[in-house]
Amino acid sequence: MTTTSARERFGIRLTTVSRRWRRALDHRLALAGHTDTSWAPLFHLEAGGDGLSQKDLAKFVGMEGSSMVRHLDRLESRGLVRRQCDPRDRRTKRIFLTSAGRDAVTTLRADLQAAEKTLLADLDDARLETLVEALEILDRRLQGDAEGNEESS
Repeated sequence: MTTTSARERFGIRLTTVSRRWRRALDHRLALAGHTDTSWAPLFHLEAGGDGLSQKDLAKFVGMEGSSMVRHLDRLESRGLVRRQCDPRDRRTKRIFLTSAGRDAVTTLRADLQAAEKTLLADLDDARLETLVEALEILDRRLQGDAEGNEESS
């Protein structure tokens, strides 16, 4: 068996762990009564602030625009968000959390933190901080690459 370096193993491990992480969180949130995967847009909307455009929200979540529209349709039908046309550009829809949406985020956050506490139990704070810093570096690089690709398209 050949030993490969961390650099050679990194991409596939990150992809695999990312999928498993998302499935584990979705499963645990479902057990807590959150029946769909629309929790991510709610979190990002709260973090990004009311009035994000659908396009920006999709970018933060890492989702295609058409998928975001379907999620927002469901969230809006449940009274958790409302969409409003941007007065400067009517093609742009701005997204706002409703009071029910804010309450849902509070509940979701507590359930998510409980799930993450279990999943991260074997990592001490120093190792976790290093991991988060590394992911933030990668995220900045990937966002820069994505912006460069959009400009060249």
